[in-house]
Amino acid sequence: MPVRGRIYLATVIAVGAIAVVWAALDMAGDAQAETAVLVLSLVSIAIEHSTPAMRRYGNTNIGVQMTLPISIAAGLIAGPGGAAIVGLVSGLVNMPVSWVKRSFNAANFVLSALAAGFVLLATGADTRVMSGDFDIVVLVDIVLAGSAYVLVNAILIVGVLWAVEVVPPRAVVFGAMLRTAPSHVAYGFLGLMIAVLWPSLGALAAVLVVLPLVVARWAFSQFAREQEAYEATIRTLVQAVETKDHYTRGHSERVAKASVMIARVLAIREDRVTALRYAGILHDVGKLGVPTTILQKTTGLSDDEFASIQKHPLHGMEMLRDIEFLDEAIKGIRHHHERLDGLGYPEGLRGDEIPEFARVIAVADAFDSMTSTRSYRGARTSEDAVLEIERCRGTQFDAVMVDALVQALRKEPWVPTTVEPREGESELPASLDHDDPTVDVVAGRERDR
Repeated sequence: MPVRGRIYLATVIAVGAIAVVWAALDMAGDAQAETAVLVLSLVSIAIEHSTPAMRRYGNTNIGVQMTLPISIAAGLIAGPGGAAIVGLVSGLVNMPVSWVKRSFNAANFVLSALAAGFVLLATGADTRVMSGDFDIVVLVDIVLAGSAYVLVNAILIVGVLWAVEVVPPRAVVFGAMLRTAPSHVAYGFLGLMIAVLWPSLGALAAVLVVLPLVVARWAFSQFAREQEAYEATIRTLVQAVETKDHYTRGHSERVAKASVMIARVLAIREDRVTALRYAGILHDVGKLGVPTTILQKTTGLSDDEFASIQKHPLHGMEMLRDIEFLDEAIKGIRHHHERLDGLGYPEGLRGDEIPEFARVIAVADAFDSMTSTRSYRGARTSEDAVLEIERCRGTQFDAVMVDALVQALRKEPWVPTTVEPREGESELPASLDHDDPTVDVVAGRERDR
């Protein structure tokens, strides 16, 4: 973890701990507030353990969070201190993660809930709601409180992703955050409903109000499970390609990694980063449609055999075209061997005619090929590979993507890979390694035609 990441995490966790101490002292002696916090905390724990809060989808988590509405309810019933304590409990029981992440989540929820609680206190919404003397203006107060919660939460998350994982803030903000912020703010009205019903129903109010959200979380969980099935299908396809073509073993994952590194520099939206990662993983899946005798040939290729190799992007598109969530990824897979000067394949597209994903993958693909050890040459250093890619900048590769890769490599070193044939497997001839910009010269062919 970078030093700045350690400092950032330590600072947020320390501030969160101070806020918890203040909240405990603020509530001390208030029996009604303590009872409400205890009940709402237990409800929060029960909800978190009733169904998964989130499930993994690609490189993101999806789900429905209960923390905001329960924190709003606690802020209205027990004040800012109560909201902070409920946030603490929600953060500690939220997800089965490491103690560092759990501590950060808890501090995040504490500070976000505290911000919402202070807004409710400043507007007088807590007093008016609990006395039953409120009007339509309280809805505005809830929106303000929910917005404060979401804003603090967003700032802390953007900060940790930048400090620890070097994710550009713009990519996070314009990715999932802007799309989900309105719905999270709207969840605050569920907290208002809990507080309104609290004087007459007590804990039952929380159960009745959040039950629909529990059902929603279950639905999201089922959806994410389907996405996990898609992931499993993708892995199976990649394994099939790697079994057929030994020298692609691990190559797909590395191309996906390099593609994501480029995307981070370009601040591509998070949902598109996921699609790009899939494109990187599956970019060579069309090799399943290429005869094994060609893929494993140890001598030079005839024109017909090389033409068969050049069809693998089209084979990949045909294999994946019916998978809806791979829409943009399929375009990247189909065109990742196009060149800016129009000498690529399968359609000879030029410049901006080539889809953005394809231009990213072309650079990532060539870079990994050159930094992998092959039977006919050793792995190049990252520096040498970058020099070769820069030599082809503007002719074979998009200059923007090349610059993004160079910038990404300054932040994250790349380890060259050794790929040796196993016993009984043939060695790869240079003529097959058409991802390497210099291989066509080695093979006596005009580059990439």
